[in-house]
Amino acid sequence: MFSFFSSAGTDLVTDRLVLRVWPRDEVDAVLRDARCAHWADDFPAEGDRVIAGLFGEHPEWLGEYGHRQIIERDGGLVVGSLGLFWPPSDGTVEIGYGVVASRRGRGYAPEATRALTEFALTAADVHTVYAKVELSNPPSVRVLEKAGFRWLSSEEGTARFRVTAPYPALP
Repeated sequence: MFSFFSSAGTDLVTDRLVLRVWPRDEVDAVLRDARCAHWADDFPAEGDRVIAGLFGEHPEWLGEYGHRQIIERDGGLVVGSLGLFWPPSDGTVEIGYGVVASRRGRGYAPEATRALTEFALTAADVHTVYAKVELSNPPSVRVLEKAGFRWLSSEEGTARFRVTAPYPALP
């Protein structure tokens, strides 16, 4: 996978995706239960609605190191979102992700997760990115494994995975 920063300095671009900081008007659209023409038919998912509802309490999540929409480069449709639960604590930051049902199985979630993790590890105060996932959700576990995360621990049906700097190369 290849990723780079856009000339604006905020978009992350991979082979197939653009990861764009949530525009404020689109957050408002989610909160009003309105639709945007450039959203996949099943976007936003429930998780996207929950996160959009929390932006008011966590405005830093709309910053450079916060939450982003996952956009297909071919066609420009928003097909999910992911984000860092900023700010970091003791050099660690949590990542979360979701892709709408109509686009699952295409490798978008690991591609986006890897790109945002690489970006997070460029921050001076971050050395570890972690994710928590329900063990009853094997596809989500696989996303993390494909993105280069390693199992750290599990407790009560939840596993914790992490990546530490420097980010390991994929096989």
